[in-house]
Amino acid sequence: MSAPDRSAATPAFLALGCVGFIASATPALAQQTAKPETQSGGTLGRVTVTDTEVSADSYRTEALSNPRFTEPLLDTPRSVTVLPESLLRQTATTSLADALRLVPGITLGAGEGGNPQGDRPFIRGFDAQGSTYIDGIRSVGGQSREIFAIESVEVVKGSDSAIGGRGGAGGSINLVSKRPHLGTDARVEGSLGNADYKRLTADVNYQINDIAAVRLNAMWHDQDVAGRDAINYSRWGVAPSVALGLGTPTQASLSWYHLQSDDLPDAGIPFERNQAQAVATGLLDIRPATEVNGQSVPRGAFYGLIDRDFRETNVDELHLRFAHEITDAITATFNAKYANVQQAYIISQPDDSQGNVANGLVWRRHNSRWSDVDSFVIQQDFSGSFETGSITHNFSAGGDYSWENSRRGSFVSAAGNVAINTSPRCTAAGIALYNCTSLFNPNPADPWVNLINNTPSDIVRSPVTGRNTATTWSLFAFDTVHFNDKLLLNLGGRYDNYRQRAITASAITGAPTSDLFLKDDFISYQVGLVYKPLPNGSIYLSHGTSVSPPGSFVGEGSEGNSIGTSVTITLDDLKPEKTKSYELGTKWDLMDGALSLAAAVFRTETRNARTTNANGLLEYVGHRRVQGVELSATGRPFPFWNLFAGYTLMDSELVSAGDNATPATLAGVGKPFTNTPRNSFTAQTDFTFAERYTLGAGVIHNSRQYGSFGVGGVSRSIDPYWRVDANASAKITDNIEVRVNALNLLNERYYDRTYTTHFVNQAAGRTVIGTLSLSY
Repeated sequence: MSAPDRSAATPAFLALGCVGFIASATPALAQQTAKPETQSGGTLGRVTVTDTEVSADSYRTEALSNPRFTEPLLDTPRSVTVLPESLLRQTATTSLADALRLVPGITLGAGEGGNPQGDRPFIRGFDAQGSTYIDGIRSVGGQSREIFAIESVEVVKGSDSAIGGRGGAGGSINLVSKRPHLGTDARVEGSLGNADYKRLTADVNYQINDIAAVRLNAMWHDQDVAGRDAINYSRWGVAPSVALGLGTPTQASLSWYHLQSDDLPDAGIPFERNQAQAVATGLLDIRPATEVNGQSVPRGAFYGLIDRDFRETNVDELHLRFAHEITDAITATFNAKYANVQQAYIISQPDDSQGNVANGLVWRRHNSRWSDVDSFVIQQDFSGSFETGSITHNFSAGGDYSWENSRRGSFVSAAGNVAINTSPRCTAAGIALYNCTSLFNPNPADPWVNLINNTPSDIVRSPVTGRNTATTWSLFAFDTVHFNDKLLLNLGGRYDNYRQRAITASAITGAPTSDLFLKDDFISYQVGLVYKPLPNGSIYLSHGTSVSPPGSFVGEGSEGNSIGTSVTITLDDLKPEKTKSYELGTKWDLMDGALSLAAAVFRTETRNARTTNANGLLEYVGHRRVQGVELSATGRPFPFWNLFAGYTLMDSELVSAGDNATPATLAGVGKPFTNTPRNSFTAQTDFTFAERYTLGAGVIHNSRQYGSFGVGGVSRSIDPYWRVDANASAKITDNIEVRVNALNLLNERYYDRTYTTHFVNQAAGRTVIGTLSLSY
């Protein structure tokens, strides 16, 4: 067969640049001792922190990097989880998806049905693939994000459009980049493991003079997947950066980030039966096809095709930062960033919709997509503190402008620009053409050929079938009012002027089939009251909102409030969904600040969720609600013990789908959200002996997770699971360290994500990785 044309996955440009750090300084509050925390050598300084020491390798974090969070975490009135670099390294975490598994209350969704392959996190049951940020700037475009150039991952829970703009119904995720700092140091790590695991990383910072430094982060990674056949993931990346004016009132930096991947991806395994078979047999609880008709499905069964399947991505980001201390109390920070994200793939989805799986067969349905996404963002922040009489204010205010443009299509046969041949399905002819394979013994090396009218045809990119262009102007302001040592009021608001044009076109001719224009203005806000019974503790009550206008993912994901063409849409139909969150919690820093404890109860609800009524018209009458409990403990309470643990209870429910909802929509009423386990728990604990040896263990647990609900009481779900990890390390010298990680130590066969129909993702088996770390 002719190989797919993947040339579109090559980036159109490779910009040369470097990354840096800009930070600002804010004077200490009257009741606190000024002690700014440093991050990669830059002064964090946007908030004040208490006069406590935090161990360099502690899993505890004092404050968030975004200046819009004007207080330390102790006094921030919402649930926040921060994954520091020390935790990411100790757990052998290499991607954002791996990192988010350490956060309770977050699950991962599958790429299908308009969702591109890549990161698709759900926070408290709400899709957050459009609420992911890098250094406080929205990251758009389907991709799987790496962490080789990441200092920490910050997860904020609860509706927060006030912080970042549209979306954020359940919260947001911010990746903090590694930045140049004063001083010269380096770390080089090499890893080997089973399943042909290989990884090399380098992190080198060099001080040029008293106020300037450069930093280079680089990575090469290649691996198969333990317990799975044929699959391979290969990528490399580089992130050079330069910063000027470090340690002075005026700082500037330039950074470039490049990531390139070439994978043979895994679409998982199918469900055991389809909707009709479930109703006919009365077996309404549909599970993954691990055993069918009394015969076990091999753990390694891979239903893809080596000669057809691929996934390639290219990511380039160029970021300019500038900061200036206007006075001792006020700092101005300017950010400008351009990003280009390209992705192309053909994936064999193991489809169950035709009822073949119950007969021991799997249809190799092809899913394909190519996309080219550009974005440009300008941000201007002013942050600092001032006093009005006896009242102190810690504030952040400013505005931003963003332009986002997404173009996408699919892969088609060159002969007549028609769909790739996947028919007939599981007939004798379909099996002969390798469009269908055995459930129990698939062969990824089957000599599949793309035939059109019995003639081999090349596979090429289609014309552009969808294009979304969005521009946003916004203004924002945040203030924490310190009435006295015990009472704080946190206020924040944002105004967005949002414009989007969405064009769909024929995959055959490229001619437009619809052209919709949306314009809207919306306001989001947050408010929190903090009471401090003691300097090391807080009790808070907070409320926040989010706004999700139609097409908020800019075509890079499937959303409930989308711009579609399945019904007659007018401008009056294109209304934003609005979500509100409420949270009551308490936070305490104990043992001289070495251990942080937090507990909260929360509720998030969308009362005008978009639905389609029986006449095919849009209504905003749906009601979704999730409420629950959040617990966490992080830090190094004793020199020999490091701890990172959390638990989330999520009681979710689709309360209403509207008075005229369709039977398919009504099937989910009264049921929990998809991708939202009721209980989730994570913990990583490490013990150090003789100051050089560390033994640790990690646990990840999610209870039952639903993919969808169907008419007649049918449901698709994946079972609860417990995953146990282990790690050990030894410092041979002050500059040489060896580490061993055993991921999924018990080799449990479990499933960690599901799509509404068709398939689930099977997690990797036991993976043992040895790492040699050299530092200077």
